[in-house]
Order: sequence, then C-alpha cells, then structure tokens
Amino acid sequence: MAGEVHDILCWRGPVSVNVFVIGSGNTPLPKEAFHLAGLVPDAYLPFPLLEQPEAVERLGLVSYDLDFDDVSLDLREYTRAVLRRVCAGTRAVAWTAFEGTFHYDDLLTDEVAHQVYGYCTTGAEPVVEWDIAALQGEEWRRGIAGARAALDALLSASETARREEPHRPSV
Repeated sequence: MAGEVHDILCWRGPVSVNVFVIGSGNTPLPKEAFHLAGLVPDAYLPFPLLEQPEAVERLGLVSYDLDFDDVSLDLREYTRAVLRRVCAGTRAVAWTAFEGTFHYDDLLTDEVAHQVYGYCTTGAEPVVEWDIAALQGEEWRRGIAGARAALDALLSASETARREEPHRPSV
C-alpha cells in the first residue's frame, strides 16, 4: 500500500476519512447517514465549523471525521459513497482531505490540491484518488480547480440571493 492515501489516513491509529461539505446547512447529518457501502464507522465526529466567513455561513459548512478501527479496510468506495451522500438533495460541494489541512483561505485551491483525495458537486459523480503520486499531478489539480469553480459559483449564488432579499428595517 506504499504511496496510497490509506497510509496517511492511519497516522493517528484508526483509519479516518475527513469530509467537508459546504451547502447542506450547519446541522450535521445523523450518524446513520454514514452507514454506507456496507460499512459502519466506529466513530462519527461531526463538527459544524466555527468562525465561518459570511458567504460560507449562509450555506453551512460541516466537517465529519469518520473513523474505522480496522486499518485493513479499503475505504475508496466508502469515500465515494460518503461524498455522494453529503451532496445529495441539496446544492453542495464536498471534499475529503488529510487531517490538519483545512483553512478558509485555501478551500480547494491549487495550494492544497495535493492534500485533497476526493471531491463531489451536486449532480456529479464523486471523484476519489488513492494514489499519492496522482494527487501531485496536473490532471488532479485541474479536477480540484473545477470543484473550486463549482464552490465559487455556489458562494456567488448565495451572495446574489442575499442581496435580493427584501430589506427589513430594524425594530
């Protein structure tokens, strides 16, 4: 498994799939929503992220850590299923990234593309890459740029909707 994402996902013991989703609100999905691809996480840790920029907060941003004690599991299909699930039924952009890589200034940018190992936008099939060398490549960076463009469009649509809301005077 050398050179695989799996090796990095086990750095703290259990295999941990870290998922971020913008657009599905700030209320986490229930743990049963992650019983997918025949697997049930041993630990389900949802985190509505704090200090969200205004544009992100209107859409909602939740992070999930989904941990498995059995480090021999191949979680590629599970990761695809999770990305598909968090984007279902709403206009959202989701991605999986290595622990400790999240920062609001770097959401799906070229600088962090090699630390993202999966992404999905509503209406599209999830894309997951398990080879570390592929995450370093130009093709992967182009895919991440496409996900970033979808995120920018989502944020822009939210901003437009906010501006079009009727102004309510203060009481």
